[in-house]
Amino acid sequence: MSEPIGIDVLLEQVRSGYRRIAPRAAYDAAEAGTALLVDIRYAALRERDGVLPGALVIEGNELEWRLDPRGSHRLPEATGHDLRVVVVCDEGYASSLAAESLHRLGLRRATDLIGGFQAWRAEGLPVAVP
Repeated sequence: MSEPIGIDVLLEQVRSGYRRIAPRAAYDAAEAGTALLVDIRYAALRERDGVLPGALVIEGNELEWRLDPRGSHRLPEATGHDLRVVVVCDEGYASSLAAESLHRLGLRRATDLIGGFQAWRAEGLPVAVP
């Protein structure tokens, strides 16, 4: 049995497998229609802090079922494995693990937002009140 690695090492390993995206670049890609923003934050956080305009809201425990292009529970937005998905959590930690999970499903263009929603808001990018 191998020695446990800890979450910091796991995040480093996961993130080395893809290029993360900064808030401004994610905003620009979403505006251009070349990326789908997916907000996986809990409802309480969305109610407290607001939402990303145009983002698809998927609870974290449903992410893979909703975005797997071959899945029976997929959303209409899950058009194919070449879909560029930008996963957004509150601070950019859980989203890294979520992006890696999407990679395992074949969504090789999946990434996550550096710093999460909090970095988006700090950048002064649009936030809507739910």
